[in-house]
Amino acid sequence: MAIVSSTTNDSSLPNDKREERLVGSSLLKEEKKFSKLDSFRPKYFKDFIGQTELKKVLSISVKAALSRGEALDHLMLYGPPGLGKTTMALVIAEELGVKARVTSAPALERPRDIVGLLINLKPRELIFVDEIHRLNRISQELLYPAMEDRRLDLTVGKGASSRMRSIEIPPFTLVGATTKPAALSSPMRDRFGITQRLDFYNYFDLENIIKRSSSLMNLSITEDASKQLARRSRGTPRIANRLIRRVRDFAEVYSSSNLIDVKVVNDSLDLYRVDQRGLDATDRSYLGLLVNDYGGGPVGVETLAAALREDVTTLETVVEPYLMQIGFLQRTSRGRVVTPAAEKHYLLTSSKKIDK
Repeated sequence: MAIVSSTTNDSSLPNDKREERLVGSSLLKEEKKFSKLDSFRPKYFKDFIGQTELKKVLSISVKAALSRGEALDHLMLYGPPGLGKTTMALVIAEELGVKARVTSAPALERPRDIVGLLINLKPRELIFVDEIHRLNRISQELLYPAMEDRRLDLTVGKGASSRMRSIEIPPFTLVGATTKPAALSSPMRDRFGITQRLDFYNYFDLENIIKRSSSLMNLSITEDASKQLARRSRGTPRIANRLIRRVRDFAEVYSSSNLIDVKVVNDSLDLYRVDQRGLDATDRSYLGLLVNDYGGGPVGVETLAAALREDVTTLETVVEPYLMQIGFLQRTSRGRVVTPAAEKHYLLTSSKKIDK
């Protein structure tokens, strides 16, 4: 069972595009309120598709902790958004047979937020903190003795009459999720006994995720259609599940059949302007600027940002990572350069006028 203490505050994000892109890996606003998404989550390791090596490592740690009757070591999960860090934390809690308390760093800004979270813990419970790199210094320092010595150090009183009071807390497991592990302080990182990365998913695992989600939604999907969706999912289960929901909506309105086939997938995602490689209009505008206006580069990111009327941070954190992942973009000391594969893909999609 999970107690959701907060939702992420995205006011610090550069602009709304990170939230609203269909192929963006961050949660959309509608998804944060959509409780049915929890029904897509696997409950145990055996149900969790992909991340095979990670599951092996964590399964060993969980079984060892259970055999000793101890809390699992504190765990940091890092990697790009949408790969299942929250889901993995909830799976671990189920495997341990304990409650998971789910929160995020923006909800733990004040010392009393940390105190309230820790003071009511029961033995071996799991606390999941999303975006843990956003914890402020005071909150991190409160967690140091809690993680290491199972102790909460509180200052009682003010001024000359103040004194330090230590409160023992039961053994617990802190699972921190982050896309930016280097942003955590070194003392904080050192207190995690287990640190593991989640990687992008291969097509085979994404196909199986799509088939599982389709089954949960009572959809019939062909093998070729699931392959087509997997290719457009950018290696990210969150995007795969989002796309299958949009395809379902399209099929309910425009298709006379209950079957999701390749034609339904292509027609629906063409409507949403998501191409065969999972690129959307934002990605293609970026590539088009490089190809058409700058001869493929090199060109500085500041110049690209100005031409696209974006800020540099948005390009560096939202647009460029996937283009580099699939070999379409290179970051060099002289600027950004598109690869021949990117130019070929851009010219092909331009000829199809997908963005018209």
